[in-house]
Amino acid sequence: MSLPENREPATLKQMAEEVLDEAQTLGATAAEVEIGAQIGLSVSVRLGEVETVAHHNDKRLSVTLYFGHRKGSASTSDLRAVALKETVREAACIARYTAPDACAGLAEPELMAREIPDLDLCHPWALSVEEAIAVARRCEEAGRGFDNRIVTSEGADLSTREGYRVYANSHGFLGGYASTRHSLSCALVARTEAGMQRDYWYTTARDWRELESAEAVGTKAAQRTVARLNPRRLPTGIVPVLFAAEVASRLFAHFVAAIRGGALYRRSSFLLDHLGKQVFPSFLHIHEQPHLHKALGSAAFDNEGVATQARDIVIGGVLQGYVLGSYEARKLGMKTTGNAGGVHNLIIDSGQRDQPALLKQMNRGFLVTELMGMGVNLVTGDYSHGAAGFWVENGEIQFPVSEITLASNLRDMFLGIEDVGTDVEKRGNIRTGSVLIQGMMVAGK
Repeated sequence: MSLPENREPATLKQMAEEVLDEAQTLGATAAEVEIGAQIGLSVSVRLGEVETVAHHNDKRLSVTLYFGHRKGSASTSDLRAVALKETVREAACIARYTAPDACAGLAEPELMAREIPDLDLCHPWALSVEEAIAVARRCEEAGRGFDNRIVTSEGADLSTREGYRVYANSHGFLGGYASTRHSLSCALVARTEAGMQRDYWYTTARDWRELESAEAVGTKAAQRTVARLNPRRLPTGIVPVLFAAEVASRLFAHFVAAIRGGALYRRSSFLLDHLGKQVFPSFLHIHEQPHLHKALGSAAFDNEGVATQARDIVIGGVLQGYVLGSYEARKLGMKTTGNAGGVHNLIIDSGQRDQPALLKQMNRGFLVTELMGMGVNLVTGDYSHGAAGFWVENGEIQFPVSEITLASNLRDMFLGIEDVGTDVEKRGNIRTGSVLIQGMMVAGK
């Protein structure tokens, strides 16, 4: 696969410059534009038969104009020259009807990225439709053949994407980079006389050569599915809880949401005014590493062209900084942290133990492998999630558990973290191992 000629990097950068010129012609005091073009292939196979084959060819341009402190934005998926001019005019028209906002505007010019390092984010996969189908079939076959209790499949899905992003603004900044993302997943269903259970596994990477093998993904999906058969419910009580790495990242996603500028200036976060205060145990270190090669969250600049940089967010359990874009920073009387659009590779440093060792450390408690629902109140920190996993006695898994609810408050959960495992989850923007929490309410039968 390769980008069409009218969406190659040089052409996209030229479009961005033309949009900025048009904005200046219309009298805008400042302007910014983002253009993205992406191509890809995705296939899905179920019970050995091809269900879908989709070719992706997406494009989008977004432009924002400022007339003083009045702001107008418009977007289009039509990249013809006439459509670009019309989109700029629409943004200008919208700006005339918006109220002035003293905090609106581009990020400060001195914060723009001066150098754009090669972060090794682009690794195209020259995969034909037939080859993609074969990979997905191998994945599903490995899972279906693992155990005779696996009775059906929800399918195996393979996706490969290649794209290019350009951002430019009237400070003179113009930057762009290519990236790829590939993934393979499989979901299976197993059954006994006690009922049916479902689970899945997936692999994703910038470089297709770093994906887990099709057979490994199918086998892991099967192992997880079979392990969940014949679940029990737990009596209600407070017990230690170990969040497996694949779900532990959600804990820190809640933390990021609570320290984002929007929640803070709206005064709708339980971590409001916690800068410089203890929010985690003293051993915990959380930092951002936006320049890791091949990482899924890497970027040389944020959504406003601000240079990203490594920084500490939590040292010794103490909150060192927020997650801010320029607008939120101005609302708070602070400086942008280069996080317009979110964090870039949030790292939670591990301790010395892998997950089996953490189970030994916990001795008796609940291992969480799946969370359901969206039961978090960021204003109060109250936490309530449906969950499934395994009951642990004497440091060993005893039986699967389902139909329970985990409840606590994020303040207590964060301060109650006892350890972070070495089994680091790298399939997303937050990298953490399994997380052991001192105690949570488990509401069961």
